[in-house]
Amino acid sequence: MIELITLKNKDKTELIEGVMLYPLKINKDKSGVLVETLRVDWPQIYGKKREFFMQYYSVTSPGAVRDENVWHYHFVQEDRFLVAQGAIVTAIADNRRDSKTFGLLNLFYMQADVNPYILLIPKATLHGFLVVSNDSAILLNFPTALYNPKEEGRILHSRAQIKLSDGRIFSWGLVRKEFFSSSNG
Repeated sequence: MIELITLKNKDKTELIEGVMLYPLKINKDKSGVLVETLRVDWPQIYGKKREFFMQYYSVTSPGAVRDENVWHYHFVQEDRFLVAQGAIVTAIADNRRDSKTFGLLNLFYMQADVNPYILLIPKATLHGFLVVSNDSAILLNFPTALYNPKEEGRILHSRAQIKLSDGRIFSWGLVRKEFFSSSNG
C-alpha cells in the first residue's frame, strides 16, 4: 500500500524541506459553497518571495497524468497547487543535493470537497500529479513567478530513480493500481 499524506496525517509524516500544506475553509450555505483560495494576509503561503504573479487552471481526465513518465521542476518559481474539483495525488520528490530531505518522496492526496488545502511545492523539487477521481479534476496553480519555459526542467522517471518507502521505483502505474484496481470498487 502506498502512503498518502493529507491534512489529517501530515504531522505524522516527514515532509520534504519547504513543502507546506495550507488548510482552506469551506463556507457552505443554502446557495452553495465559497472557498477563499489565496489572500495577502496568509503570510505562511503568501508574502515576500512568495508574491502572486499569475494563476491558471487545468482540467485533467480521470486516470490521466500530465507527462506520464517525466518529472517537472522549476529553478525560480514555487508552485501552489489547489484542487477545485475532483481528487488528485501529487508527487513531490526532493532532488536537491543540499537539502536535508534529499531523496525523500511525498505523495499528497488532494480532494476538492474534503479538507481542501494549498500545497506549496518548493523550487527545484520534482513534481507531478495523477487524477484519481472518477470525474475530471480541476487544478489551480498560483506560481510565485510568471511562467517561463527556460526556467522549467524535466527529467525522465527512469533517470531520476525516485523510490517509494518500500524501495520500489516510483511510477504512476503503482499509484493508479491503488485507486483504479477492481478490488477498490
